[in-house]
Amino acid sequence: MALRPQGNHKGCPYIEKQERGVKAIVGVWDDRGLSVFLDRLRTVGGFDVVPAGRAVGVKEIEGSGLVVMNLRPFTGAVEDIDISGTALLRAAAKRFAAVAVVVDPDDYPWVATALTGGGLSLDQRRMLAHKAFQHVSSYDASVAASLRGEEDPSDPTLGPDLVIGLRRLQSLRYGENPHQKSAFYQELPARAGVIASAKQLHGKELSHNNIIDADAAWSVARDFEEQTFAIVKHTNPCGLASRGNQAEAYRLAFAGDPVSAFGGIVACNRELTLAAAEEMRKIFFEIVIAPSFQTDALALLKKKRDLRILEITGGAAGPPPLDYRRVSGGMLVQTADELPENPKSWRVVTGRAPSTDELAELAFAWRAVKHVKSNAIVLTKERALRGMGAGQPNRVTSVGLALRAAGDEAKGCVLASDAFFPFADGVEAAVEGGVTAIAQPGGSIRDEEVIAAADAAGLAMVFTGARHFKH
Repeated sequence: MALRPQGNHKGCPYIEKQERGVKAIVGVWDDRGLSVFLDRLRTVGGFDVVPAGRAVGVKEIEGSGLVVMNLRPFTGAVEDIDISGTALLRAAAKRFAAVAVVVDPDDYPWVATALTGGGLSLDQRRMLAHKAFQHVSSYDASVAASLRGEEDPSDPTLGPDLVIGLRRLQSLRYGENPHQKSAFYQELPARAGVIASAKQLHGKELSHNNIIDADAAWSVARDFEEQTFAIVKHTNPCGLASRGNQAEAYRLAFAGDPVSAFGGIVACNRELTLAAAEEMRKIFFEIVIAPSFQTDALALLKKKRDLRILEITGGAAGPPPLDYRRVSGGMLVQTADELPENPKSWRVVTGRAPSTDELAELAFAWRAVKHVKSNAIVLTKERALRGMGAGQPNRVTSVGLALRAAGDEAKGCVLASDAFFPFADGVEAAVEGGVTAIAQPGGSIRDEEVIAAADAAGLAMVFTGARHFKH
């Protein structure tokens, strides 16, 4: 029995049946397993399922013994907001002691077994009611999020109340560690162009850590306008390069840190070509991500049995997403680190201004450093990452790590720092390593000392006026 929108019910048709004096109301959008569920109730339990095709009200809920209902996902159209369906689900769930309410098709098998056997216990009814309220709350949160405005000066995105709607996409084998449970949820309303909307074309099931790193890799790659490859390990980009030639872009990204790249996640912001796939298949990667794949490229990559291949199409529409960070007893919520960057507006603070080529390279480095864990330092040359220092409690150590990773390639690089240099030692280390230009936010009480160190070595330095901490 396939149920689909009828009449004016906004995607929530209603069918009722009478069985031994107990009425069951059924109105679903997601009809997975419904026909088997109803057939089992009818054939095993003697239920007589009779479609009535009319809307029901709260009073009819009060007289029913079973409600099977779920809501059509909200698509953004205000006129499609479901009022009656949410009200009926609340009414049924409130009366869980007398009414069993089922919203999740995954519950059909065991509910059918219970209903055709000894019946549902009070604890089971309470659990089903809990899921029903979660279902309605998630729907309401989806509607609220779709109404979030970008231009409202009162900034409703960070108002006094915030509800997050999530729908489970899949249960995972375990979490960050084997002893932790985990599931992957999609934030509602669903968005295109993000990891949660990715289509897996091949490979093993994604793990908890796979999803985190895949999100980081895709976030880096899609942040660049030019054709770009990003290679990520433990959420930090260890390889990054932009080039017109895709195979060359991959080779340069891989050359940034071949040791760390092994077993990493690769993302490209263009359709993946056969030439690039031929280069990539030489190395073990966990995941390859792209907006699309040439037929021959996909066939070649699929020869690696376990390689996970993700296709992410479309761009994220609407207001920038919010970032959430759990703390004990609460949640920190902030708008995304999305800021228009205009290198021409940067302030030159040294006697020597960066050349045209250096300024373009600094723009590349500055975009890269925002994706690295603080304290973050990146060294780039010819639009390719040559060295990276991440996650250190002091900035000069991050400079040293970036220089060590770059090795001989450090000479002639530019440097970007996600926050200001508190002392001149970081700049002095960069000078010793062969860096020619630096981009940093500025704002330290010792800016004059830092600028003096750059001037003494003939470096060009710009203050961007913005910070890109990433904790």
